[in-house]
Amino acid sequence: MKLQLLVIETDYCWRKALLRMVLDPKVTSLHSDYGSFDRPLGAGEGHERDVEAAVDGSSNGMAQSSDVYQRQPLLPGAPTKGKDKWSGVASGSDYYVDDEDEKIDSLRRHPGIPNGSGNGVVKLDIPAPLREEPRFPKEKWKTFLAFLFMVVNFILTTASLAMVHERVPDRNTYGPLPDVVLDNVAAQDWALNVSEVLIMIMSNSAMVFIIFHKHRFIVVRRIFLLMGLLYMMRSITMYVTVLPVASKTYFCSPKANNTSPLLVTKRVLQLISGFGLSINGKHTYCGDYIYSGHTVVLVLSYLIIKEYSPKRFQPIHWLAGIAVLTGVIMVLVAHGHYTVDVLIAYYVTTRLWYIYHTLANNSHLKQYEPNNFLARLWWFPIFKYFEKNVGGTVPRQYDWPLPWPRRFLAKHPNRDS
Repeated sequence: MKLQLLVIETDYCWRKALLRMVLDPKVTSLHSDYGSFDRPLGAGEGHERDVEAAVDGSSNGMAQSSDVYQRQPLLPGAPTKGKDKWSGVASGSDYYVDDEDEKIDSLRRHPGIPNGSGNGVVKLDIPAPLREEPRFPKEKWKTFLAFLFMVVNFILTTASLAMVHERVPDRNTYGPLPDVVLDNVAAQDWALNVSEVLIMIMSNSAMVFIIFHKHRFIVVRRIFLLMGLLYMMRSITMYVTVLPVASKTYFCSPKANNTSPLLVTKRVLQLISGFGLSINGKHTYCGDYIYSGHTVVLVLSYLIIKEYSPKRFQPIHWLAGIAVLTGVIMVLVAHGHYTVDVLIAYYVTTRLWYIYHTLANNSHLKQYEPNNFLARLWWFPIFKYFEKNVGGTVPRQYDWPLPWPRRFLAKHPNRDS
């Protein structure tokens, strides 16, 4: 009998202590801030009454306590609808547990699960974002269009020369124009061959650097566009103003005194077969002076090597510069062009190169903006179409362009300059 009383008394004290923790006086003491509902109780009196009522199973005390919570929904610990675990003693729940606490406790109890650890820290593996498009896309079809653009303008230039040849002033009547260099240097026919040999060396060297460049399609596309623009402007300038022949010894084919489409086509095919050079005997037509095509090719080859080759290739840059200067001098020594032709060719080629690459390397300049005066260039829409997907300055990176031998295709870091 004493043992049974002891057990009952122990159970009564344990339940009373547990409910005392739940119905904390610190919480119920805040009830006075929201107003009273019955007569004021002494310190701890209301709390003791609720506890005893809950232990005895009395509905009075619980009703008063629930009434307080129902009238004061903002009190901490008040029962709410939904996911709250606390719904009163009658629900059979001993205490309130937050959802987040349950998640952290479960991670602590099971530290071996993925993204879980024994100290309750949750780690989320977020993969790196993938680009939907490469920053420097090849866009081979655009490169092909740029190539067609260059070919069309090269044909236009040769057609202009084929027609200009018939308008060249008679050499026996009109001598060469006064020129500060040509008047003081005797004409040397061999010098033109030297200049054209240097043109072939420089153009092939520039082609090698383009082939081994990692972003070769972007580079070659730019070269095709620039050459197409230079040929287009040259076809106009040589046609609108025809100068007398600068050399007294250079061979010029006889005039046909007509410019029929068939004659122009034959001359165009002859000039294209010799790539516009006189060293192979195909260039026998005169009048292509303003501006110098030899100077354009030499200067453009140097700019390609200087811009798209490694910076540490300084000796090659110096050799290329010397070769270009020598080739231009040889053109003047051979009286192949007037000095003004060479100066205009240098100016037009370098300005076009610098403007184009300034636009290409600055994303803000690719847009039509009020303060972007470069957007008013007539060829800006062409530039914007071909360069809109290039995401910045093309880096100096190189790789093996062919699928063989395989040892050159082994994975290795990109070789930067």
